[in-house]
Amino acid sequence: MNTEVVLPLDRMTLDEKLEVLNLVWVDIAKKPDEYESPEWHVEYLKKMEKAIEDGSARFIPLEEAEKIIMDRTSS
Repeated sequence: MNTEVVLPLDRMTLDEKLEVLNLVWVDIAKKPDEYESPEWHVEYLKKMEKAIEDGSARFIPLEEAEKIIMDRTSS
């Protein structure tokens, strides 16, 4: 099925765009069997599990993580 969806991105606010992204992710999450995680993701999760188990994982508050992401992506 190849359905074209046209969104007026140039007229949408950031909040509206984020809401569309959220709706897409929620819909994808409803059918987890239809999507297979890429191998790099599986390997990364294994690496993170090992770091948690051996105590080398570093956790930060969500607000700090959000700020880091925003700083890295806003340019």
